[in-house]
Amino acid sequence: MPTPVLAIHGGAGTLLRSTMSSELEQQYRAELQAILTAGERMLAAGASAMDVVCEAVRRLEECPLFNAGKGAVYTADERHELDASVMDGRTLAAGAVAGVSRIRNPVLAARAVMDQGAHLLFIGPAAETYVEKLGLEMVDPGWFGTPQRLAQLHRARAEAAGALLDHDGQARTPIDEGKKFGTVGAVALDAAGHLAAATSTGGMTNKLPGRVGDSPLIGAGCYASDESCAVSCTGTGEAFIRVAAAREVGALMEYAGQGLDEAARRVVFEKLGRVGGQGGLIAVSRDGEVSLPFNTEGMYRGMVRAGGQPVVGIYGEAQEATG
Repeated sequence: MPTPVLAIHGGAGTLLRSTMSSELEQQYRAELQAILTAGERMLAAGASAMDVVCEAVRRLEECPLFNAGKGAVYTADERHELDASVMDGRTLAAGAVAGVSRIRNPVLAARAVMDQGAHLLFIGPAAETYVEKLGLEMVDPGWFGTPQRLAQLHRARAEAAGALLDHDGQARTPIDEGKKFGTVGAVALDAAGHLAAATSTGGMTNKLPGRVGDSPLIGAGCYASDESCAVSCTGTGEAFIRVAAAREVGALMEYAGQGLDEAARRVVFEKLGRVGGQGGLIAVSRDGEVSLPFNTEGMYRGMVRAGGQPVVGIYGEAQEATG
């Protein structure tokens, strides 16, 4: 049986060592390492892959450095619209919420929808009402905002830049970028050999209200099957939807006989490229292989195996190697 493993991401984009302060870089690395350390303990104790990915993403949602939950970006009308999804590779059960603004942890709402089993995806106020009745914690919409994110919206308006993704343009600071791909996610293989994936996002700065990307869409931004792999994506959501990116990794493994890394890299560097897609994904196979490809300058990412130490990265491989 393969060793249990967890991989996480906090978004991809223009992440250059030359434009990030050492203090902020260490904050990002410390948060990634802490989340991976907690996940390693869970895996070593025999926790299910689903429990591990939900807890990892919940912690990412609680950290304002990332664009999911606390610290989510603002829409064009200065609100927050959050999306999340989860999928269980053992049963192919899945759950998702989209366009919510009062659920403290959207990933837990997606898990609750999955556990109820009657439906897969709920949106907007109806989703909030549904999970509130199930006992999930609700917050005032203003809880998600931070001064940095509001300033980011105002700058986007001033520059007439349109919708901005959440991890691009590192000319300022990592928490106040002009734009970057800010989805967060986790994938895991547990001691029983089961896979799971979870994805959560605050969307795009200055996006039109009601716009939904790939994060809450099973097969686009999130997918898991014990027959192949678990995948969580981050990037230009419309492109990931158009190529069904998360499912495509598993399909290439199942039907074309490709290995995990070959399949993941083909999706990121070939299939996304055909539709102008930018970003990356994290994936874990049923054999415990891990792949973390991205076609941008960097991606907040990390992995850990049960009994091992976390390994984290921010920049492209060449930049990491010179650090």
